[in-house]
Amino acid sequence: MKVVKAELEHVAVKPEQYPVNRLPELALAGRSNVGKSSFINKMLNRKGLARTSGQPGKTQTLNFYEINEILYFVDVPGYGYAKVSKTERAAWGKMIETYLSEREELKAVLQLIDARHKPSEDDKLMYNWMKHFGIPVILVATKADKISRSKWQKHLSIISKELDREETDPLLLFSSETGYGKEEAWKTIQSHLQLTKNK
Repeated sequence: MKVVKAELEHVAVKPEQYPVNRLPELALAGRSNVGKSSFINKMLNRKGLARTSGQPGKTQTLNFYEINEILYFVDVPGYGYAKVSKTERAAWGKMIETYLSEREELKAVLQLIDARHKPSEDDKLMYNWMKHFGIPVILVATKADKISRSKWQKHLSIISKELDREETDPLLLFSSETGYGKEEAWKTIQSHLQLTKNK
């Protein structure tokens, strides 16, 4: 998809702050430092649109990025970051849970997982939680450039096995450094939106 317009349009912590224009939404979930901001910037061809930070746990709101006035990427706070207080973590958890389980415009979740490592317990919990609620998932294995090409398949197999992935859930390899996987990701997103439209 050719992105001609991409803006951070809404920042929300509760439902009354969500957009009201009924565009389809794709949420991005993943542990802190998995590369969500870099993924957004690469997919939207905008270098500093989503703030990348060396400090995990920086995103504390639901950030709605409007793309071509036809859909939103919704960046949700990263999970599994220990240095945030329990109270804050609980508040984020409630905010994310409310959005993911109740938002009608949500068409799928892009769950980002670091391709270099086995999925964490938090990754597994998140995946199982979404399957429980019947939320469609597109899995994106990030930081592909940090692994030699000959080992890509092995790492994808590990992720798939550890998550007990359902075969219908796409698993894509991605690098925000090289742009590898970007076209495939857009194709998957577009075909997915088409599928949900036809339901």
